[in-house]
Amino acid sequence: MIRKSNERLNALEGKSLAQALAFGPFAFQAAVSMRDLGLLQALDEAGPEGLSLEALSERTGLSRYGVSVLVDLGLNLGLTDKEGDRFTLGMVGHFVENDEMTRVNMDFTRDVCYQALAHLTESIREGRPAGLKTLGEWNTVYEGLTQLPQPAQDSWFHFDHFYSQNVFDKLLPRVFDRPVQHLLDVGGNTGRFALKCLNHDPEVRVTLMDLPAQLKRARENIAAEGLVERVEFLPANLLDESVAFPPGMDVIWMSQFLDCFSDSEIVSILERAARSMTPESRLLIVELFPDRQAFDAATFSLDATSLYFTCIANGNSRMYHYEQFADLIRQAGLVVEENIDHPAEGHTLLCCRIA
Repeated sequence: MIRKSNERLNALEGKSLAQALAFGPFAFQAAVSMRDLGLLQALDEAGPEGLSLEALSERTGLSRYGVSVLVDLGLNLGLTDKEGDRFTLGMVGHFVENDEMTRVNMDFTRDVCYQALAHLTESIREGRPAGLKTLGEWNTVYEGLTQLPQPAQDSWFHFDHFYSQNVFDKLLPRVFDRPVQHLLDVGGNTGRFALKCLNHDPEVRVTLMDLPAQLKRARENIAAEGLVERVEFLPANLLDESVAFPPGMDVIWMSQFLDCFSDSEIVSILERAARSMTPESRLLIVELFPDRQAFDAATFSLDATSLYFTCIANGNSRMYHYEQFADLIRQAGLVVEENIDHPAEGHTLLCCRIA
């Protein structure tokens, strides 16, 4: 049950939701276990006829006891349905088993965040990512992305790429709706967007600006495609206010990047970007804003993701709400000429120029 932002709950609804929160970890772990142990797959394959406990036990190789405790809790969660003595796949179970977004989110929560979130209170009190120590000894998660233990590393990159891959394809025509000779990709990560640009326009040059470890992986990926001769790699720690942006770029691209920084850090980064721009330059920012989502579940998911930044990533950033973010852009001396929402993916594209 996800509460609508403007919905007032009655006492019974409030107490019921409170119990769902109290036992929330049980529900999450049960859903993951039912997925990974093959219970949901077995019910999916059985179709509307369903399976008895004995048949589920036989299909999965699990004990009747183990199956029973999971499917019984699953009935409360919509993971399973039951008619007579036969269980079928519930609607929630269908999405846990078959929906890529749900799988990516659950793996990210389990492998990257679950243990770390036990340190959330400490993170809030101390203003630092206290939960990061469950993954490694770094000041921020970005310093250790290429060294994260498995399966956390794969789950982190799958999560990051899932929320960028589809929207990249839709935004490319917007990036190249006028001639682009040189594009700066800030926070280029593994080089996925750079590769799309290089393949889209055989003449464009791209500069990738990121931490050295990320650029190493991006170089490997771009070299594997035989396109490295049109790419420059600029190692940079954007938290260092002395780091300047290279001048003369037609487009500066920042996708799902600025939410990795605090308010003051965002203003500093954007001010330096603005100083490198000409009146013809465009700064294109892609972000997911909780208050511009088409669905309540998306708003909930993004507000929850803010706690990943609090507890694991860096201790001071979040998924920003739109007006707060737009004010930071204005403080940096930039103007939002146009903002374009993509409801299917949830992203917003902000087209900016110097004031």
